Amino acid sequence: MSRLLTPKFLLRGFEISVLASMAGFGITLLYGNDLPAFVRGLGQVHWGWVLVGASLASLDWIGGGLRLWVCARHVHPNPSLKGAILAGGMGAWAGFLTPFNSAAGPMTMYTLRRYGIPLPVAVTSTFISFVSTILFFAIAGPTALAFGAGQGLGQRGNVLGLSLYDLFRGSLTIVLSIGVLMGFVIFAPRLVRDLIHRAAEAIGRRSRRVAQRLERLREGIDEAHASVVAFNSPRGWLAIFWSTILSAISHANKLLAGYVALRALGIHANFVDILLVQTLIMFLLYFTPTPGASGIGEILSAAVMSSYVPRELTPLYILIWRLTLTYFTLAFGFIVFSGWLRQGLKAIDQRAIAEPAGG
Repeated sequence: MSRLLTPKFLLRGFEISVLASMAGFGITLLYGNDLPAFVRGLGQVHWGWVLVGASLASLDWIGGGLRLWVCARHVHPNPSLKGAILAGGMGAWAGFLTPFNSAAGPMTMYTLRRYGIPLPVAVTSTFISFVSTILFFAIAGPTALAFGAGQGLGQRGNVLGLSLYDLFRGSLTIVLSIGVLMGFVIFAPRLVRDLIHRAAEAIGRRSRRVAQRLERLREGIDEAHASVVAFNSPRGWLAIFWSTILSAISHANKLLAGYVALRALGIHANFVDILLVQTLIMFLLYFTPTPGASGIGEILSAAVMSSYVPRELTPLYILIWRLTLTYFTLAFGFIVFSGWLRQGLKAIDQRAIAEPAGG
């Protein structure tokens, strides 16, 4: 955890993210193959919709923060709402700077700790927020399909013979599978712990390093189970319910970035179809190894949205999409983090998480 949150590591992640994103954007420029059309398009952008995108980016902070606050207040009296909102945004910020969003959780916990929320409460709140995300998509996705949403996607896209509708159903299956696996780990931890411990003992004879990682995984399962036990009451399940609802707000910029970018270019499309397509893109971006899915995200989004965006406008679409999805949050996050550094923060390590500087 300590290595993930050092200023040097986060800065390196930012550099890699920018370079990869520039490379991905360059590829979309080559794909568009019409630089004059791109320049003309800049003068025709509906900037009001770009401002809508900036407003949506704030939901990384507000929606994510409210969700953390709802979880924290169940197990801790009077948690700081300001700290929770900053934690929601700074977690998203750190996730954009690290592969597989790996620093999102540690940064969320650190920020909560800065504002007086004990570390066990921060760990529990962060984990329950993640559970709420899985619950939200596991419920919302099938519900949308059951009511016929996204049928128009069946006529769009052709990736290895699959339509966008087929791809969405496939990605939803992955999310449901993760949910089932998570439920098994949470509610039957003893069986999973025993299996991991036996595997660690067997592997330890060949690789002590791998065995140690497996033992840490077993400890993580204990913490996850303890977090859920803390919410195993009517009041706790009510908190999880509201946290699940708030997941829609905390992910709004990711889900609506594509629609905002289309409208900014003057392109009209079915709102629900675009919402489902962006959900598909969001699922896929979680599995990309670059910080913030930079580079890969630009190419993936351009490919998936090619049925909606004219080829010559693809680079401009990607630019506005990235602004809403990532860049606004990155900019504000750096302002907050720079303020922490000016207060004397040199590095963030395990001890700093336990005893942070005053916020």
